[in-house]
Amino acid sequence: MGITVYVTRDFAHMSEVAAEIVIKETSATIKKKRQAVLGLATGNSPTGLYKHFARAANGGKFDSGRIRSFNLDEYVGLPGDNVQQRVIHPESYSYFMIQELFSLLKRKFIETRVPYGSLIDQKLLKKELAGNKQDWEARGTDAGKSIAIKANPASPYLAWIKKEILDGYARKIKAAGGIDLQVIGVGGRGHVAFHESGIPFKGSSVLLVKLDDNTIANAVKDGHFKKVSDSPQYAISMGAELVYQARTVVLVANGERKVESVTRSLLEDATPEIPISYGQKYAKQGGNLIYVLDAVAARGLLENKRKLQDKKIVIKNLA
Repeated sequence: MGITVYVTRDFAHMSEVAAEIVIKETSATIKKKRQAVLGLATGNSPTGLYKHFARAANGGKFDSGRIRSFNLDEYVGLPGDNVQQRVIHPESYSYFMIQELFSLLKRKFIETRVPYGSLIDQKLLKKELAGNKQDWEARGTDAGKSIAIKANPASPYLAWIKKEILDGYARKIKAAGGIDLQVIGVGGRGHVAFHESGIPFKGSSVLLVKLDDNTIANAVKDGHFKKVSDSPQYAISMGAELVYQARTVVLVANGERKVESVTRSLLEDATPEIPISYGQKYAKQGGNLIYVLDAVAARGLLENKRKLQDKKIVIKNLA
């Protein structure tokens, strides 16, 4: 269906416009199929969207009790003595979703799922990876790597992670009929979820990712964790190939830090260096890709309107 870019004034306006799109698409899907399957993101970018979405659901614009959701990613190695503590850790994405969306809904979703990262014991994972190097390979050209577990690994623990944690999450999405609408943000280097810069597109369904040391250090620097040893070193994440199987993908981005990755993702060729650039392939294959940006994040695109037109990308300036 192509690519449409909405340019908005600021974060508040971006959130409002993005929410209108998501609400309209979700309502139409529920009317057509009786249920809708949403893919959800964490991070600051979608928080305003979620508040508008919950308000519309509570106001009767659509029935949130007819929605299933799948989140993009979750940490492995959150502090805690057991699975329960890790799931409800304040920095877990499960906790984030409860705080920013699920708790705001009067009528709860049919089902919500977050990747099963909290089930993995990080110490045991590191031990099994170190002791069974023939069972996996690291993929990626940058510091963040996808840990690709091979078929029929000798380690029962790695076999369990591959079958139940990684492939299992993909199976659940498939069993739900696939994702109707996926909300995504974008990292400063163009990554989507924890599909980090340099991780190949091919085979990027649900990934086990070894986080960049810089990502870990920044999590401490930004106050999310007290010390490096508390900060997760791995994550489970949908990869670009899976993210862009949704029938509609809505990307929200704001601020100076997003300018370069947003601009390159649409003006340059698709490359794993900028994971969200996979959206170009997705759109060419019939996907419906929508960018909702504030005026700052959209600056590089607005400076290249002719190139966007040549690529048949529609830009709607609402600022």
